[in-house]
Amino acid sequence: MRLARLMKVFITRRIPPEGRAALAQATDCEVEQWDSDEPIPSKELERHVVGAHGLLCLLSDRVDKGILDAAGANLKVISTLSVGVDHLALDEIKKRGIRVGYTPDVLTDATAELAVSLLLTTCRRLPEAMEEVKNGGWTSWKPLWMCGYGLTQSTVGIVGLGRIGQAIAQRLKPFGVQRFLYTGRQPKPQEAAELQAEFVPIAQLAAESDFIVVACSLTPATKGLCNRDFFQKMKKTAVFVNISRGDVVNQDDLYQALASGQIAAAGLDVTTPEPLPTNHPLLTLKNCVILPHIGSATYRTRNIMSLLAANNLLAGLRGEPMPSELKL
Repeated sequence: MRLARLMKVFITRRIPPEGRAALAQATDCEVEQWDSDEPIPSKELERHVVGAHGLLCLLSDRVDKGILDAAGANLKVISTLSVGVDHLALDEIKKRGIRVGYTPDVLTDATAELAVSLLLTTCRRLPEAMEEVKNGGWTSWKPLWMCGYGLTQSTVGIVGLGRIGQAIAQRLKPFGVQRFLYTGRQPKPQEAAELQAEFVPIAQLAAESDFIVVACSLTPATKGLCNRDFFQKMKKTAVFVNISRGDVVNQDDLYQALASGQIAAAGLDVTTPEPLPTNHPLLTLKNCVILPHIGSATYRTRNIMSLLAANNLLAGLRGEPMPSELKL
């Protein structure tokens, strides 16, 4: 009889240990997990979510109307182990009165560190230089060989001065950046004051920046924001970095800009699709550094994310305030 009263929870992937432990200790839940490090196929998700009261998912799990229909009326809470929620059918979720938990704030530092690492790696051509060591291209010291671009006295443009955008700028400032520009839906004078950052139209940011870091959310307004027109406005010596979402960038236009020398280089931690096919044209370019979406990939950050996702789920199931609830 006791089992019948337990709330069914389904987890779509193996998650880090702190979150897993929190759910295992919940005596009011019956927890089932897709026991793999790889994404659950959509048909399997439909099957396993039937009758679930709570769903803990990842960014790679598309929770659409079909999944919600399969879950049925029991589903009260969806907790995603991510900041982004573009994989969730939010309008449909709101209609059904389902609460949503997510994991903002906790991955800001890790993502900002990765953004700076990716920027430095790209502008100083580190992967290309490492390859030259391995393939015998390193023959002697040459004055202009493997030269890249430095941050000292540069102008850095940040698309999206949210938590992560601010954290990136704070980390870049000690490198001797002369000027910060930013763009977004509206000026953020209080946040920008510490950095002495200037709010400008996106066209001006593209034209005047030596380095551009994209850190905005994916919305209908930002989808395809960085396109042919954007890249044509950039300096030929400029370096472009995207750590937000792949769909913010038109990758065909980016390829043309890089291949033609319209811009100097690009570093991407996010792509469309993910994973990027190994035969994708961007992977043929020496001046494009691509990482497998590892912005939050530190042991500490992923454990904190998993614990927050678990606590969001449990609080929602128990009708309590969530530590981080997305207000729909």
